[in-house]
Amino acid sequence: MTKEMIVSATDRETAVAILEDDQVVEFFMERERQQGVVGNVYKGRVSKVLPGMQSSFIDLGLERDGFLYVSDVITPAEALEDDPDEPSTPADDVAAGLASDVDGGGLDVADGRARQSDAPDDGAGDDEASQGANGHTPPAQAAGRNGDRRQRQERAAQPNIEDLLKEGQDVLVQVVKEPIGTKGARITSHVTIPGRFLVFMPTVDHIGVSRKIESREERARLRGIVRQFRELHAFNGGVIIRTAAANRPDADILGDLDYFLQVWKEIKHKSETQRSPAVIYREQSLVAKLLRDLLTDEFSVIRIDSPEEFRRVTSLVERIMPAMLPRVKLYTRDFPIFEEYGVRTEIDKALRSKVWLKSGGYIVINQTEALVAIDVNTGRYVGKKTTGRLEDTILKTNLEAVKEIVRQLRLRDMGGIVVLDFIDMEDKKNRQKVFQTLEGELRRDRAPSKAIQVSDFGLIIITRKRVKQSLERLMTDQCPYCSGTGTIKSSATVCQEILNEFRKVGNDLDGHGVLLRVNPEIAEALQGDERGVLREVEQVVGRKVTVRPDAYLHHEQFDVMSL
Repeated sequence: MTKEMIVSATDRETAVAILEDDQVVEFFMERERQQGVVGNVYKGRVSKVLPGMQSSFIDLGLERDGFLYVSDVITPAEALEDDPDEPSTPADDVAAGLASDVDGGGLDVADGRARQSDAPDDGAGDDEASQGANGHTPPAQAAGRNGDRRQRQERAAQPNIEDLLKEGQDVLVQVVKEPIGTKGARITSHVTIPGRFLVFMPTVDHIGVSRKIESREERARLRGIVRQFRELHAFNGGVIIRTAAANRPDADILGDLDYFLQVWKEIKHKSETQRSPAVIYREQSLVAKLLRDLLTDEFSVIRIDSPEEFRRVTSLVERIMPAMLPRVKLYTRDFPIFEEYGVRTEIDKALRSKVWLKSGGYIVINQTEALVAIDVNTGRYVGKKTTGRLEDTILKTNLEAVKEIVRQLRLRDMGGIVVLDFIDMEDKKNRQKVFQTLEGELRRDRAPSKAIQVSDFGLIIITRKRVKQSLERLMTDQCPYCSGTGTIKSSATVCQEILNEFRKVGNDLDGHGVLLRVNPEIAEALQGDERGVLREVEQVVGRKVTVRPDAYLHHEQFDVMSL
């Protein structure tokens, strides 16, 4: 699989597309006036405490207050042991519970926090090892059950939100989820500051190491570097050593630590001197954040169309991954870079509900407030003459749809509950094959997700975490004409409403005549197919009704006045 990063940057907008095998699979955009807030640290003020929901609203100075749950205020409970000689601490629970991404050493770009595989090993067993050969529960599963029991006990022992926060109190919080729709930002008091090789967590005091760094000598070396720096600078706070830190020189690790030390001093100074609500720390620019969190040697090329952004990127890549520097290319053609590599076409397609498959089948994507529904259809695909089996045609369409569905989930960044309605299949093996293919494709997705097969005929539910605005919300506005419903009342319906209105107000109209102002399409209907409505209106009011078309009126609007 070949991966490319395409960057288009102007003074007003920066957009980044991730391509896998020449297909756009992820898209990020940041506008000057609509910069993301995930990762930002705020000095906020408690505006409301809700004991019934064990949560509070925090004024961050944004359009809507942030939402802070009680578990994001108190110190997390201790986790299971990291390894036999190193007990784990609250830092491990914080890191282990956060979103994962696609590579072994990056952070989740959307929430900018430590990924699960970068957290210390918690000792829990894999799913396939959940049942021992002798039928007894293996130790790993027992440890997991003990952990679940302990978590339930801790939740029961949690203090109440009203004991932790009071209205008007100042709190230091970080945004972990963008405001979406009518919902404010999701925030936490457990600040995490990501670097290329480390993640700094100032609210805890522990050094954790990614479970993917298996060498005991390398783990000890990395811990030693961090410990020595902390002692030398009297630097408190937790540090998670990421997978990307393995076998890196001391200078790279110390560079992240120096950065954390400087940033945390600035955060503490601003939090003490500035009045709430105020921004205390801003996350890096979009391109810098993506390079920090996604850059691996899997990328064959990084193309950038802005000389200024190119200089910033080369400087950053030279510092974090010098071997990748030759792969950073400046795009100099006059033809737009997104047009050259087919990104714009894919984005335009991703804003439509129907997506065609190469075979001739298609999927239909409908996003609602509650969930996303995706329907699969054979369309123009009628199968091959050699087999002639309907089941084979359906299976091929469903398998092709699986790959496109997961690509669209990533590209459009759709989250929450996603219901997939595949074409019905009679063969149980075929249904299982489609489900296994779906699970395999979802593993390529950085966002945490889970698929559940709920129907023998093809219904599958996916739950997928989303922490930023979907592509639809990012690039479109609600239609001012239909108010987002996608439909408007028919002309016959509007004409009937006009008749009902005259029946209500007809006796209150005076004068010799009546003027009815309507949209031109409604005027045409009243003179044509719905002329019977107009005659009945004149009978109701007992006088002549003059219909006047008005292009400024909405299709469903009308105005009545006496003459």
